[in-house]
Amino acid sequence: MIFGKNKEGKVLEILGEQEQGQSYWARVKRRFQKNKLAKWSLRLLIGIFLIALFSDFIANEKPLYCKIEGKTYFPILKQYAVDVGLSKWDTKFYQTPWQDHDYENVIMPPIPYSHFTQDKKNVQFVSPFGNQNVPSNRYWHWLGTDQFGRDVLAGMIRGTRVAMLIGVLSMFIATLIGLFLGSLAGFFGDTRFRISRVRLLLNLIGIVLGYFYAFSARSYTFSVANEKGNFGIELFKSVLIFFGIILLCNLLSKAFERITFFAKTTTLPFDLIIMRLIEIVNAIPGLFLLLAAVTILEKPSIISVMVIIGFLRWTSIARFIRAELLRVRSLEFIEAAEAMGFSDWRIIIRHAIPNAIAPVLITIAFGVASAILIEAFLSFLGIGLDNDEITWGLLLSFARNSTTSWWLAIFPGLAIFVTVTLFNLIGDGLTEALDSKSQ
Repeated sequence: MIFGKNKEGKVLEILGEQEQGQSYWARVKRRFQKNKLAKWSLRLLIGIFLIALFSDFIANEKPLYCKIEGKTYFPILKQYAVDVGLSKWDTKFYQTPWQDHDYENVIMPPIPYSHFTQDKKNVQFVSPFGNQNVPSNRYWHWLGTDQFGRDVLAGMIRGTRVAMLIGVLSMFIATLIGLFLGSLAGFFGDTRFRISRVRLLLNLIGIVLGYFYAFSARSYTFSVANEKGNFGIELFKSVLIFFGIILLCNLLSKAFERITFFAKTTTLPFDLIIMRLIEIVNAIPGLFLLLAAVTILEKPSIISVMVIIGFLRWTSIARFIRAELLRVRSLEFIEAAEAMGFSDWRIIIRHAIPNAIAPVLITIAFGVASAILIEAFLSFLGIGLDNDEITWGLLLSFARNSTTSWWLAIFPGLAIFVTVTLFNLIGDGLTEALDSKSQ
């Protein structure tokens, strides 16, 4: 219960009574909703996510629905099937532009341009308030065009999807790595993890062999896949190969552990090893690592940029989860779980991490904002994604080619500023909501 001696003390006491009997996360939700700035930031961010999710249905030269020669088509949905190899377009759709078909019925997206559509009648930076050569207001470029005649509004919507993909998924990768390594360091420390000699040896061998066969030996495959746009699939195959080799080494270790000599255990100082690894990664300038990793790839894709950013942003998450687990592992419910004979991994996953995840959520919120800024920075320099993919940073870089194209500087810059600010405000709201002392 919360008391106060001022004239609002009675109200504060009532709020305390309302929070009694609620779960921890219910109280966090209640406190977060009291912060109007953070609450509205979350609502606006949900709107941005919806724009990213349905970007193909908002800005596209293909119809949402059409009927041609008595046949019904859903071109945008069909394009998804074509992209994954489940369907093919008829020859007439390759030979005739979508706007030139004789439709019996048609429903077009709100913006009749995709991010790569070139309007040859409005090239060389046409202003949104200038004279545009369009057949009707339906085809007006509301945010102008770039030097190639591409619609800036369609590019902004496409850039929203790219920004959300890179920001969220890169931090998802960083969170997986940070939670795993930070949990090992925080829960086991330097003295609590014991492993048999043969298992330790085979795992070290497995890591070396896994890296060689999964990544080093497949470097040419990665370069070819990156040019074809299949980098994500090949990366997933390499991850399966790596963990498959590790799994095989652990299965072999079980057979060798039947021998007394190999079954002897040794202590593995996880905390020392992981903290030294974090210090090494943090000691090297992140921008230098990022630029080096991106320039190695001849044609960076969305997947490759996400992976690179994810592998560079895990250290702060690992440090937070380690610090929390150092506190949590000495609490009574952890000792009770150990006394009941639960395995260490079950205690970590089911009990320790859920009670130590709160500070990590704040780090993730700020990390997504940072990842969006990193991608925009790379695209602005022209070393991020390929020019075939439109991003906010790439649109911003086009403004350098024309000093009078103010719309290419204002609209992408404003989108980056608003999105990053929303994530930061949500992070501030989570900081206050997760801090019970602030109430």
